[in-house]
Amino acid sequence: MSDFLPVEEQLKLIMRGAVDVQVEAELRKKLEKSRATNTPLVIKLGADPTAPDLHLGHSMVLTKMRHFQELGHQVVFLIGDFTASIGDPTGKSNTRPPLSAEEIEDNAVTYKRQVFKILDPKKTEVVYNSEFFKDMHFADVIRLAAKYSVARMIERDDFKNRLAAGKSISMHELLYPLAQGYDSVALKADVEVGGTDQLFNLLVGRDLMRAHGQEPQCILTVPILEGLDAREENGKIVGAKMSKSLNNYVGLEDAPADQFGKMMSICDPLMWRYYYLLSSKSEEEINALKSKHPKEAKLELATEIVQRYHGTTAAQEARAHFEGMFGAENKDKIPEDAPVFRVSS
Repeated sequence: MSDFLPVEEQLKLIMRGAVDVQVEAELRKKLEKSRATNTPLVIKLGADPTAPDLHLGHSMVLTKMRHFQELGHQVVFLIGDFTASIGDPTGKSNTRPPLSAEEIEDNAVTYKRQVFKILDPKKTEVVYNSEFFKDMHFADVIRLAAKYSVARMIERDDFKNRLAAGKSISMHELLYPLAQGYDSVALKADVEVGGTDQLFNLLVGRDLMRAHGQEPQCILTVPILEGLDAREENGKIVGAKMSKSLNNYVGLEDAPADQFGKMMSICDPLMWRYYYLLSSKSEEEINALKSKHPKEAKLELATEIVQRYHGTTAAQEARAHFEGMFGAENKDKIPEDAPVFRVSS
């Protein structure tokens, strides 16, 4: 008897919130084989430690990886300490300066601490890609580069736009997608998860696996999460992506009360999008919440988010603090922790 759920039930959770699936028929076959042989799939997520702090926008791919863990598959979290020293050109209009070894190491430590707020550490394999790049010789790099054409590489929007604008593209930036793609070859990944902005790099991984005689990985991308100030226009959520620089983010290591208050500040339509993309609740549970008052549903979501990153007690305390401040029965009360100022007459 298989330890895995039927394929259709697995796909229901896997496809929730997904944008690109390359290729669904192949993914279905991999799941069917996994269930028939009672063997977990290898699910890869790569992240370059380029900044120390993660927020809910970063949690999108981690939440999807948690879904795979809940389904019984093997998750590999790859820390790109080697590729971080090159610099991912994705979304950049200019060549990004590489980070120092010290910056990369410090960021990697905080990454590991924060990702395990979502991933189950007992079910996660952590790999550094310097482990399989450190012994690579220049001849190996040339052979790897020979497996991908320049024409395909400059089809990428980032490069195409920079060429059209007369901006330079350094050779190391052309090598970056190859390095990220080779991660999948080294890990023999069945599925790679990433943001929609990473689709080109993930497709390079498929091509390189095929060139190395491996069964190509399937690709699953998730949306870029809108920030707290996003609003609904003409039935669609519009707004800038969640970003620390725009101060429209919820940090994974924000204080519980801050996380709770930020979640309560979002508009109702954005709340349902966050539910769909971030919550561990089933679609049936989310639909049931729609029969409640939106504020009650928002309280439930804020509680779930704080509980995930700080635990049940902190979530209950943050909720009590918020309702003590803003609950209907307390709207005319002075908060107990309100500052007191004395002035002379």
